[in-house]
Amino acid sequence: MIYYFFESIFPDLDMPGVGVFDYISFRAVMAVILSLIVGMFIGSKIIDLLRKKQIGENIRNLGLEGQLSKKGTPTMGGLIIIVSILIPTLLFADLTNFYVIIMIISTVWLGLIGFLDDYIKVFKKNKDGLNGKFKVIGQVILGVFVGSAMWLNSTVVTDVKFERAGSDVVIEQDSLKYNQTSSAPITTIPFLKTQEFDYRDLVPFVEEGKTRDLLGWIIYVVAAIFIITAVSNSANLTDGLDGLAAGTSAIIVAVLVILAYLSGNIIYSSYLNIIYIPNSGELVVFGAAFLGALIGFLWYNGYPAQVFMGDTGSLAIGGIIAVFALMIRKELILPILCGVFFVESLSVIIQVFYYKYTKKKYGDGRRVFLMAPIHHHFQKKLVPENKIVLRFWIIQMLLAAITIATLKIR
Repeated sequence: MIYYFFESIFPDLDMPGVGVFDYISFRAVMAVILSLIVGMFIGSKIIDLLRKKQIGENIRNLGLEGQLSKKGTPTMGGLIIIVSILIPTLLFADLTNFYVIIMIISTVWLGLIGFLDDYIKVFKKNKDGLNGKFKVIGQVILGVFVGSAMWLNSTVVTDVKFERAGSDVVIEQDSLKYNQTSSAPITTIPFLKTQEFDYRDLVPFVEEGKTRDLLGWIIYVVAAIFIITAVSNSANLTDGLDGLAAGTSAIIVAVLVILAYLSGNIIYSSYLNIIYIPNSGELVVFGAAFLGALIGFLWYNGYPAQVFMGDTGSLAIGGIIAVFALMIRKELILPILCGVFFVESLSVIIQVFYYKYTKKKYGDGRRVFLMAPIHHHFQKKLVPENKIVLRFWIIQMLLAAITIATLKIR
């Protein structure tokens, strides 16, 4: 981190302006700017390299309008996103912060899984890529790691009760007292007045004590595995049109950054009566870098796309979103916030289930949609690709607004 670099190299040097690096808001803005610059600059270099190496998308003819024109478009562009996240994070975030460390590890791990999948498709000429079970195993490993790290790390504390000293309208941070609960497997339930939910409540038949705590965390780890796997694969299914996955994800990440800022600030979390998470404010810097990386990638991925993110990007962005939500204890809001992802995934599940059911019952498989995921259904109905993407973005903005509203609608 730049601030700590100056502080360690020149501890006695009073450099004008260095103090601004103490502010999360300033570092978040710098992370957005730098990630945009890195994405736009490195993006063109990576695209040129992919073209030179003839690393292009192998398009299967599904009878979709304009589909074959995309053949040969460079893929594995998710590398642009990952690099654009990591460079600003390494420069502007506190690299000793537990939450930042977890997010960096998750980004690299998920990026490697997606890269391996794309590598097999492109260089090994295997259109199926990495075997699905190995992708799931990689996601499960990450879920176990994240859940266990949240459980075992002593710096992970939460607060659910506030006491205000005095009745002043303007609240100073020193006037707030909070009760820390170390390593509590709690999260937020939207729309309920008492939003806090403790995973240990799922085992009410076990008395208070270490056994109940252990069972609560085991349930939390299982939930983390499911959430990471579900969101990662849903984002992967959404990546089927130019700019769809990147644009939708950018809106989701913008909301998560807001929620992280509020949850990491004792004053705002007290005012909104939400869980206060000490030390989690640094996630704002990471989230800002993530947001800038996605917008920067859209510079090249918007219709008509000059590059596709591939599984290197789509698996990673979904998983990162899931881990980020787990870090700020907002994972139960994801069905609303990531509604576009889940509808895309649900359309595939419905299509497959109904096809198998009707084939077994009638001997002839039938379909609910013209094609799944659902964005292809609209393509089959001859809706222009850019219009489908724009409308999905608008729907995602509506879902983002509803998610923000859950802070007060209870």
